[in-house]
Amino acid sequence: MRQINTYIGEFYVANDRTPSTTEIANRFGIARSTAQNYLVAMNKKGILSYEGGKLSVDQMSKIRLQRTEAPLVGSVPCGELTYEEENVECVMTLPTEIFGTGPFYLLHASGDSMEDEGIEDGDLVVVKSNADPKCGDLVIALDNENRNTLKKYGGINSRNHKVMLLYCNKDTYGDKVIYVDSLTCQGVVSHVIKKK
Repeated sequence: MRQINTYIGEFYVANDRTPSTTEIANRFGIARSTAQNYLVAMNKKGILSYEGGKLSVDQMSKIRLQRTEAPLVGSVPCGELTYEEENVECVMTLPTEIFGTGPFYLLHASGDSMEDEGIEDGDLVVVKSNADPKCGDLVIALDNENRNTLKKYGGINSRNHKVMLLYCNKDTYGDKVIYVDSLTCQGVVSHVIKKK
């Protein structure tokens, strides 16, 4: 239910409307009737307002009351390491109800190496700055040569003692790993805003 609630909020922010039951069902690969059953259950628990087959726009508008600002600073490759380049394109407001408190910044994802984690070329990733990565987190990694990438943090390899950055697209890359001597985590991905 938490994932559905998060999706509804993110969809509302991106589209200025609530998603239909069909859109929710398609997003989670479930039947429309199953999505509707979830919404009814969430309504009973007070998680959201769903009456007469409609999500309440009034409740969604409350999301906009508390916001945090996050700069959109360009793109990050989902592939090989590339040299860091940061250009603030704009500043976006994010509802704290959905995203929590920052500091955050946003990046366009570029490439296909994170598709198994639901990140596709052109999606926006919301990155929490100053976060310490845990094994399995999706991170914006910067190595000692100022190259950055979006990858899954795999921890330290026990054999060569190098940091492992994991690809997440088995069909295309198999078990490919980038090994770096050291890296600076520029942030941990907290949310993905899907491209339209």
